[in-house]
Amino acid sequence: MQQLDQAVQESAGTAVMDQELFRKCAANNIILLTEAFQKKFIIPDFMTFIANINQLYYSAQNQQGGQVANYIPQLAKFSPDLWGVSLCTVDGQRHSVGDTRVPFCLQSCIKPLEYALAIHESGTEKVHQYVGKEPSGVKFNKLNLNEDDKPHNPMVNAGAIVISSLIKPEVKKAEKFDYVSTTQLMAGGEYVGFSNATFQSEKETGDRNFAIGYYLKEKKCFPQGADMIAALDFYFQLCSIEVTCESASIMAATLANGGICPITDKRVLSAEAVRNTLSLMHSCGMYDFSGQFAFHVGLPAKSGVSGAVLLVVPNIMGLMCWSPPVDRVGNSVRGIHFCQELVSLFNFHNYDNLRHFAKKLDPRRQAGHERNKAVIELMFAAYSGDVSALRRFALSAVDMELRDYDSRSALHVAAAEGTCLLSFRWGNTPLDDALQFSQDSVVEVLKQYHPQAPNGSTLDAEDLRSMELLEGFV
Repeated sequence: MQQLDQAVQESAGTAVMDQELFRKCAANNIILLTEAFQKKFIIPDFMTFIANINQLYYSAQNQQGGQVANYIPQLAKFSPDLWGVSLCTVDGQRHSVGDTRVPFCLQSCIKPLEYALAIHESGTEKVHQYVGKEPSGVKFNKLNLNEDDKPHNPMVNAGAIVISSLIKPEVKKAEKFDYVSTTQLMAGGEYVGFSNATFQSEKETGDRNFAIGYYLKEKKCFPQGADMIAALDFYFQLCSIEVTCESASIMAATLANGGICPITDKRVLSAEAVRNTLSLMHSCGMYDFSGQFAFHVGLPAKSGVSGAVLLVVPNIMGLMCWSPPVDRVGNSVRGIHFCQELVSLFNFHNYDNLRHFAKKLDPRRQAGHERNKAVIELMFAAYSGDVSALRRFALSAVDMELRDYDSRSALHVAAAEGTCLLSFRWGNTPLDDALQFSQDSVVEVLKQYHPQAPNGSTLDAEDLRSMELLEGFV
């Protein structure tokens, strides 16, 4: 579309979509376009899917509980009516509804991204020398360590502060923050900003985090030579990174896609980092609601007191839900409701696909009427000898062996009508059908292709499966 817009701007009058312009516009995106025409995206019927998403959005909009967090003064300035949902699939399908372009701070949603960067840079073994992997069982900002005097996990404040000391420990503060701009790579180059006002507000009102920092220092939780105040400062900076629902949904989709950004197709995080991050998000990502969220929703997620909920549906998509009113544990009221309703409608819960389990909607499957339509179109093309249509179906990845209610394929129709030859199916072979309907020319073509077959005999199945499109016309 950018190429097309540029062509319109460069033309004196109206741009004409001739072959040259089409080739110029499509050349760099031919794989994407091919997947679109062949309906090979992860969610084939995307329009129906987003219609369902919109219904869930408006349902959650009616939730009026919760209050805007005010212990950080900058957060208290947001309207409680703001509500947005954006999603991005692992192959780049995108949808947004609501207030999805309003910048807000990630707050605790930065913790899984910070942890992923630390694992990507230093590896699992080194990082977990300093931080544990278990849910804490206490509030996220408690002065509390595990039995080994380590923070319980990277999703609580103590763990995130220690993780901030592990990222590029040898470089200066400014260079460390520049390194974390890798988050912009996770967002495919879309909006990632910084709120200096929130950063200053965090420092001025962060007494509890300073207390946690000194407690960590007393217990020798930091790596040797680490500056606790610098680690805290860096942590406050990270919490003050700004995103929109749209850009953050790409970050979530990067995690859903194993560390490869679906917009740029570039690897941003190692597979090891993503696996570890999703595991901890699943068990520890939703504050004191983590166990219930894992039980009811069954997906990796991370919330922040800004009202953000970063949700990952592995191998399918990432979502960002944002609405400032939060409940007593710090989770967005509308965001939680949306996630629960999403999993009630679709089979996204981690254990929805168990055998004999109640069926839900699976957006990854094509609707039944699409298959029926394909069968009808394929049969009529074979009946009328429309080879151009048949070739188009084949190039569009249509199953050329689709059968009707009588288990007849397009091949049987083609052989019976003496029009063209496609492939082999049903109990009879093409030669059987051609003989039955006295299509002598078709019989001769088949005999020339496979002269060993006796008149009326059944051809070897393996040989027939190797037949490609035969274009013997009568």
